[in-house]
Amino acid sequence: MDFWFALVLVVDVIVALCIIGLVLLQHGKGADVGAAFGSGASGSLFGASGSANFLSRTTAALAVVFFLTTFVLAYLVTHKPRVGGGVMDTVKEQPALQQVPLPQAAPDAAKASDAAKSKANEVPK
Repeated sequence: MDFWFALVLVVDVIVALCIIGLVLLQHGKGADVGAAFGSGASGSLFGASGSANFLSRTTAALAVVFFLTTFVLAYLVTHKPRVGGGVMDTVKEQPALQQVPLPQAAPDAAKASDAAKSKANEVPK
């Protein structure tokens, strides 16, 4: 499974780089104006309009290959068998801590502290 994923990923990246190169090689719509002033491509390898037609068809074919490899990559990632569980499955269970009761103050001390608090809150007149 990992071999196929790596192979499809490499093909996907190579096709993407080829698409980028072909798009950069193509002439824009403004290139026709330049041909009117003497820089025409009538003597090129593919003819006057053959190179534009060849490059656009090649780009379209590579775009189809790119989309197919991308869909295959998405399928391989979503249908990958899970080897293990989550992160928490690897944590060992620890014994529960024993709760020690806190010492409580004597009831007389609580009344004395309440009286001290009430005297502290009084406003002198």
